[in-house]
Amino acid sequence: MTDLARHATWREIEGQPDIWRDWGASLPVADLRQWVAATEATEIWFCGAGTSAYIGDILAAGLEGQPGPRFRAIPTTDIVARPHAYLKGAPKLIVSFGRSGNSTESIGLLDALDALAPAWPRLTITCNAQSALATRPGAKVITLPEATHDQGFAMTSSFSTMLLTAAAIFDHSLVPADTPARFARLADDLATLLPTFRAEAHAARCPTRAVFTGSGPLAFAAREAALKVMELSAGQIPALWDTTLGFRHGPKSFVREVTDLWIFRSANPHTRAYDDDLIAELRTQFPGSQVTAPDIPQPYGDLWSAPLYVALAQTLAVHWSDALGLNVDDPFAGQGTLSRVVQGVRLHPVTP
Repeated sequence: MTDLARHATWREIEGQPDIWRDWGASLPVADLRQWVAATEATEIWFCGAGTSAYIGDILAAGLEGQPGPRFRAIPTTDIVARPHAYLKGAPKLIVSFGRSGNSTESIGLLDALDALAPAWPRLTITCNAQSALATRPGAKVITLPEATHDQGFAMTSSFSTMLLTAAAIFDHSLVPADTPARFARLADDLATLLPTFRAEAHAARCPTRAVFTGSGPLAFAAREAALKVMELSAGQIPALWDTTLGFRHGPKSFVREVTDLWIFRSANPHTRAYDDDLIAELRTQFPGSQVTAPDIPQPYGDLWSAPLYVALAQTLAVHWSDALGLNVDDPFAGQGTLSRVVQGVRLHPVTP
């Protein structure tokens, strides 16, 4: 077996259990919830780009139906392109996610808020204490441990730790005093799963195409899973995501020979019944494909199990990237098309 530990991305995936356990023990959830309540916001927007946007999608879907403020996931890429369409009306709490905290759209959102909604409250969750997101005045800032500031191209521990941080703050089914125990349980679950993930990834064939599906927050976990495969394979393995029920409505045409599929099954029995129906259907219709339903612990529901599902995709993607002979930490090296912090975006001034 190839020594994958030479890749920073692999070490960052493997380091997630320790990061979660230590961070959960120090996260001041009660104080942060008090700060959020004091904003009196009736809407909370989760904002980011790429993987950081998918964090918002997972959260908004996972928190759907919870009493209190309305949750929305709105990518920074949408707001920066059309700021006047969004930044109006009653104040919303803007929650920004950023690994580097220096992406052009992160800065563009701050500029747009300064121009059009300077009184709106802001909460920043970032992995880089020196970033534009962390140092711009006017926001409540949560800086994650330095270990989450992934050095590899793909977001791994940054994704999962930012997601769990926000889940702890906004999911009121969690009693603040129980935060250390919950993070420790998730850390233990992932530590137990990682050897299985490694074995499965080592044994898995390298597909020509990959598909990930799920429902609710797990649909957007599937989206992040598909992105990890495409990023780390430098696009050599096209990957699709969809909802469990939505997949039949056209996207199933993506399946060809040597297309493998992963169904992220819900903890909710009603929702899981639809997952199981799709699994059975796919195995019948596509006998040449491998259809996998990962066995993931879900003691706290789909929102909290999302990073465990994604960790499987992270592990698969590293194995495939290495097998393809790519630089796992920089799959697009020499191409000049994609970079760890997105380049090439020019901000245009926002006028009131």
